[in-house]
Amino acid sequence: MKQKTYILGVITTLIVFTGLVFKINHWAGAGKLLTIGIASFSLIFLPIALKDHYKSEGNRQNISLYIATWVTCFIVFSAMLFKIMHWPLAHLMVTIALPFPYLVFLPVFLVVTSKNKNFSIYNTVFVLILIVVNSVFSGLLALNVSKNRVADSFNLAGNYNRLEAALSQVPVRVPGSAMVLGIDEVLKTVNEYQDIILKQENMTQDQWNSDPGSLLRPDLKGLAAQALLNAGDRPAGGKLLRGLKNLIAEIEKTPDNANLAKEAPVIFDTVAPSGYEEDWYSWKFNDNNLAWVLIYLDGLETNLKIIKATIK
Repeated sequence: MKQKTYILGVITTLIVFTGLVFKINHWAGAGKLLTIGIASFSLIFLPIALKDHYKSEGNRQNISLYIATWVTCFIVFSAMLFKIMHWPLAHLMVTIALPFPYLVFLPVFLVVTSKNKNFSIYNTVFVLILIVVNSVFSGLLALNVSKNRVADSFNLAGNYNRLEAALSQVPVRVPGSAMVLGIDEVLKTVNEYQDIILKQENMTQDQWNSDPGSLLRPDLKGLAAQALLNAGDRPAGGKLLRGLKNLIAEIEKTPDNANLAKEAPVIFDTVAPSGYEEDWYSWKFNDNNLAWVLIYLDGLETNLKIIKATIK
């Protein structure tokens, strides 16, 4: 049985390692490998290994230590997977995972081992070192992933801003039409949101457009939502979503715009992954980094101006 457990451990470790190599090189299948590997390690190998060890050397007095070990590993590895894959709630899971070993595993470990007179202090020191290394690694991993993604996103912001400037020079073919007025209303809201959010960060739109990298707190979440709530927009993003829905309804009324009306929710990103409207506000403004909220607004502005320039 032990041999099979060792083989399972080697296989799951190789899957995780392969997934990391694929992820670093941006190869296809990286996400699936990491998800399968970490899930197999946490949900299959680790419980089997702990169960085998408990049967051979454990007793009822230290069963709580085995349970705490598995729960801690499951939470820490799950948080790392969510952060690497950029899944929703990753930030919350990492926030829970970082102190979890200190608040749950370590107290249980010290209580259980204190009852064992033959337990070596060196084992305690070794466990403490592992916990510290895990925390440092997890923290650096989270910072590195966020930093790289935010830095890359600034290039996208620059592209949007340059395109917006060019589109502003394109004359509108049918000024005063219902669709154009609807687009202008949403554009007004977008600019209002940008002003509110950037003002909180002591920046102007000109500064953001010329140098997005000067944003002081680009990777912090919830700042955009808080700025909008302070300005009286409840829920945060509510005015924008209402404007987009009204615009989509106007597009549906306009002849020869059936295809645009069908794709408008995707173009404007008005549907949360869950499909529920109440989740859209958090998804766009509260759970996103500050830089990505501003880039979403830039992208939305660009798409609106492209549609406005092509209306006949």
